[in-house]
Amino acid sequence: MKQKVVNLIEIGIQDIYGISLPDTECYIEIPSNIELGDFSLPCFTLAKMLKKSPKIIAEELCTHLKDNNNDSMISDVKAVNGYLNIFIDRIYFINQIIADVFNVSYGSSDIGSGKTICMDYSSPNIAKNFHVGHLRTTLIGNSFSKIYSKLGYKVVRINHLGDWGTQFGKLIVAYKKWSNKKMVEENGIEELLRIYIQFGHEAEKSPALNDEARDWFAKMENGDEEALSIWQWFKDISLIEYERVYTMLNIEFDSYVGESFYMDKVPALVSELKDKKLLVESQGANIISLDEYGMSPCLITKKDGSSIYHSRDIAAALYRKQTYNFEKCIYVTGMEQKLHFSQVFKAIELMGYEWANDLYHIPYGLVSMDGEKLSTRKGNIIYAEDILNEAVSRALNAIQEKNPDLKDKINTAKKIGIGAVIFHDLSNQLIRDVHFKWDDVLNFDGMTAPYIQYTYARSKSILRKSHIDNTDVDLTYLTDDISYELVKKLALYPDIVKDAAVKFEPCIIARYAYTLSNLFNKFYHECRILSADDQIRKSRIVLVNAVQKVISDSMSLLGIECPEEM
Repeated sequence: MKQKVVNLIEIGIQDIYGISLPDTECYIEIPSNIELGDFSLPCFTLAKMLKKSPKIIAEELCTHLKDNNNDSMISDVKAVNGYLNIFIDRIYFINQIIADVFNVSYGSSDIGSGKTICMDYSSPNIAKNFHVGHLRTTLIGNSFSKIYSKLGYKVVRINHLGDWGTQFGKLIVAYKKWSNKKMVEENGIEELLRIYIQFGHEAEKSPALNDEARDWFAKMENGDEEALSIWQWFKDISLIEYERVYTMLNIEFDSYVGESFYMDKVPALVSELKDKKLLVESQGANIISLDEYGMSPCLITKKDGSSIYHSRDIAAALYRKQTYNFEKCIYVTGMEQKLHFSQVFKAIELMGYEWANDLYHIPYGLVSMDGEKLSTRKGNIIYAEDILNEAVSRALNAIQEKNPDLKDKINTAKKIGIGAVIFHDLSNQLIRDVHFKWDDVLNFDGMTAPYIQYTYARSKSILRKSHIDNTDVDLTYLTDDISYELVKKLALYPDIVKDAAVKFEPCIIARYAYTLSNLFNKFYHECRILSADDQIRKSRIVLVNAVQKVISDSMSLLGIECPEEM
């Protein structure tokens, strides 16, 4: 629909002025007031190009479109204060959009056909509990994966585990000094976290412990059998913990290749950097100088010859490009890693790889509870599994209070509770910090998952009572303002999905799902549905069916399930 309008406007501009307006679609607006039309073109950019009044341009385009309109789609065209307002024939619009919605792939696109996107997200550090801070990258990356898949891309979901580095030297030292095999076997990752925190405290008093940790990590890099055996044991324990959380979130990955996988690829990287005369020795370490780009050096190997985050991430990018030939490689991590990825991407660019421009770091803000930032080293942490279980418990209590006879209460509580946590995170711009408050998360009113899920359940209840299918229904009964406004909101969905992908913002979809639900509830309260006259009832039930389909699909792109009953 929108593309047809764009084509008509582009033809009009070409016919009158002999020029093209670049990216016309970007300028098309959808007025919030239906009295101003269904689509609108502000003529101010054209005015600058043509050195002409936008008011006159709008009037000239209006006259041209009226004189040359042979399309039954357009019912009227008006020029108002420099805006070209186009009105679509309501019956034409409704029939077209409702038919599109019931297409199995509504909202999908083939723009990603034949292209691959690598998504690097979650990536917890081995031997540490999966805390609420890890939850952000996991939820964001999962949503991106679903959005890009919807647009036709092949998405490779990579869990780049933090399974290498000096921290494992610290953990081995801590294990040998303050733990034993029995304690780890009995308490698992809780014991590993305990001794890691203890190392942090003890190292503040005895800095020599850090030297011991570096020695153990060097042993790992040199293939020491004991060091690697302990490391693998800690890794296996950690993966059991993480899989439990991923199962709760219904999240899967295509690759669990972590930092350790790239350890043996660093020597080849060092050799390539030397050949390209990019490597500089500094205080015994090897670096890439980035002074002229306003950045601190990119460290490749430490003075003891061991690898570092930068070198392993560069090696990973080279491997992924060779293995997957990605269109984009997207890294979802906290804002505090912005400099790190700027250094990595610049290093790859300096190596002569043009695809460095296809690497994207998507940063996000901090997570806090009661206003306090989470820190593993200091032990001030809240586990993701505890948050999810608490959300499910609270949702179950709400069900017991509001609808104690509901069937399958446990599964419904899981969908509501976990969905509430996901939506609370993804409904805000990524760069903003998330302040977690239960009263906000599990509110059944306002912009929350429970509100949207309840709207979906309401629509499904109507459909169960209606026993109507979508065939042989006269949709002309949906031309009233409220119904038409709802249809127009449905029409936006394909563009919403694309917009969320282009801007790297799942909140665009979250907010759309909320406004669609809000509009549906207005329709529900102001328009009789099941008690309306036969033809009106049938048409409104078709609209209800269309709305529930789009609500469900939009929420699924966030990783949220909607229960059939609440």
